[in-house]
Amino acid sequence: MSIVLSHPTFRRLFGAQLIALLGTGLLTVALGLLAFDIAGNAAGAVLGTAMTIKMIAYVAVSPVLTALTTRLPRKPLLIGADLVRAAVALSPPFVDHAWQIYILIFILQSASATFTPAFQAVIPSVLTDEDDYTRALSLSRLAYDLESVLSPVFAAAVLTVLGYNNLFLGTVVGFLGSAVLVSRSHLPRIQAPTDEPFLTRLTSGTRLFLRNRELRGLQGVNLTVGAVQAMVIINTVVLVRGSLNRGETDVAVLLGAFGTGSMAVALGTPWLLRRISDTTAMIIGSVSSMMVLAVASGIIPFVVDADSWWPLLVTWCAQGASASLMLTPSSKLVQKNSTEASRPALFAAQFSLSHACFLVTYPLAGALGVAVGLSATAMILTIVGTIGTLWTVWCWLAGRRAAATTS
Repeated sequence: MSIVLSHPTFRRLFGAQLIALLGTGLLTVALGLLAFDIAGNAAGAVLGTAMTIKMIAYVAVSPVLTALTTRLPRKPLLIGADLVRAAVALSPPFVDHAWQIYILIFILQSASATFTPAFQAVIPSVLTDEDDYTRALSLSRLAYDLESVLSPVFAAAVLTVLGYNNLFLGTVVGFLGSAVLVSRSHLPRIQAPTDEPFLTRLTSGTRLFLRNRELRGLQGVNLTVGAVQAMVIINTVVLVRGSLNRGETDVAVLLGAFGTGSMAVALGTPWLLRRISDTTAMIIGSVSSMMVLAVASGIIPFVVDADSWWPLLVTWCAQGASASLMLTPSSKLVQKNSTEASRPALFAAQFSLSHACFLVTYPLAGALGVAVGLSATAMILTIVGTIGTLWTVWCWLAGRRAAATTS
């Protein structure tokens, strides 16, 4: 890992990603607690709606903004997105109605839908060696995991002495810090694509994505990840605060357990991907995640009746581990099936299509949690995720059979 961190441009970009994610993690905890204050035990439905709006912004805005900004330099684009996010993050402490949460989520995540695909697409141009890029993906996954672990821990520390409104200030600091580090990075000049009609630019990434069998299979992984994360993101606060009657700090602790499992797997991913293929690793992660989510469905009634805590911590940790095994190699799969010219459009397509899955699973998790309970919700999400896993296996195994036949 130290090899890629010795690269000054990647080091600054990685630092920008890390501190922005820490700020986003604080925002996630704070929004969950704010939703519970506004809606009580219906907070899952409020969060489900808020996350649905977030996914609409991601799915609809990302390809549009990528098409509009395809000829703009990456650095001012990244900095501008950070500044917009910092400005919007100042507003949530003044929110006292659910509809206000929805508006802020849309603006904030529209800026993120600009930042993230542009950030992901520039890394392969910074690190051209495949092993270095694999290590960078592992570090990037680690950054997401550190956000899952450190931001809840920091949130828990703040909540012991201050109200959760102070968490929003941490989000602002994170985005401003990210903007500063990006401004100090030397980004390579990437040749702008040839001038094409807007509609062609808008749909090019998705068309390329769906024509490629490996990338079509990746969409099944996206659905499985969506099922896992929907249960964790949407219903953790309801499970802890509503079903178990535990305090705000325990919400952060359980989210931290998910991040701990993910981080442990991310650290070992470069070693693993030297021994098995990217697609094999993602299939293993998909199958194991559905097994663990099915187990979660069975233990939720037990932990509520017995007021037990450790089984949930172990289960959430295992879910984080399996999610990381699916997510870490996914960018490498996109990079392998792209050229420098097509890379921004393909990363935008992956960003949009993966979040289209969340657009299904997030509102499903929120609505079902209220209507049928958390145990049944986990089982239904297991079925949804299993459909995604079967699609992935079918696409990739069919591709291998076709390759074997032609050879």
